Amino acid sequence: MSRLRRPRRYRPGHVLWGYLMIAPLGLGLSVFYLWPVVQSIAFSFTEWGAFGGQEWVGWDNYARLVGDAEFYTTLRNSVFYTAGVLLSVPLSIVIAAMLNRPGLRGRSVYQVLYFVPMVTMPVAIAIMWRWIYNGDFGVLNAVLGAVGLSGTNWISNGDTVMAAMIVVGIWSVIGYNVVILSAGLKSIPGEVYEAAALDGAGGMRQFFAITVPLVSPTTFFLTVITVMRSIQVFDLVFIMIGRMNPALPQAKTIVYLFFERTFQLNDKGYGAAIAVVLLILIMLLTLVQFALQKKVVHYA
Repeated sequence: MSRLRRPRRYRPGHVLWGYLMIAPLGLGLSVFYLWPVVQSIAFSFTEWGAFGGQEWVGWDNYARLVGDAEFYTTLRNSVFYTAGVLLSVPLSIVIAAMLNRPGLRGRSVYQVLYFVPMVTMPVAIAIMWRWIYNGDFGVLNAVLGAVGLSGTNWISNGDTVMAAMIVVGIWSVIGYNVVILSAGLKSIPGEVYEAAALDGAGGMRQFFAITVPLVSPTTFFLTVITVMRSIQVFDLVFIMIGRMNPALPQAKTIVYLFFERTFQLNDKGYGAAIAVVLLILIMLLTLVQFALQKKVVHYA
């Protein structure tokens, strides 16, 4: 009979070493995340002068925000863009399932090609798609013209600018989603599919009855990440659309409004109020998603 090990005695030095190990991370989070949040909340109750002076104005900035029609327009644009980019999640599931078919040749090459946008600078992506969407010499209009269709200036037209942004947003994140989902698909035992096939389940039946439920934890993670990332979109509007674009009102997001008021109009107190509202919005969206987790996520 093996001897039972006696539990080790509590030593204060062990706890001290634990705190020392997490101290750099805690310091970094406090300096670069927690402190800026505290500062933004404090600044949102002040008004800044042209030379940096501050004056306490209480809830005035939030009162202005409630009555600002442009704030609601940018909020609607941000939500609409986020909802559009969320289409990348189901699309990624389909692509990942196709790439993980047995016997597929060049699987690694396809995965690398899909992942390239994730390692490309957002500025480069915005510039590249601005050329593609150009109404005079853009690739998209050239392709449409070759098949007898007429194009437009996609990012200068208020009716098409949001759709153009959503396409770029989906293209930018789909590679990351596919790689993460591919890892999730590999964790599903092959015996499950074999048993389903013996029961007469076809490919579509297996996809919706096995693949989709068993990768739902991964899908939930990607949904949360996509929402948090998309609601904060700024670079596409700033670089691909541009401040002189006539379609800017239809493309302006809440983060762009924050940038415009804070750095271009030097209204830092009002900009801080926008940032605080955005933080609350992200927290609420995340809480709603986690509240729905038990209903939509299935753990094997």
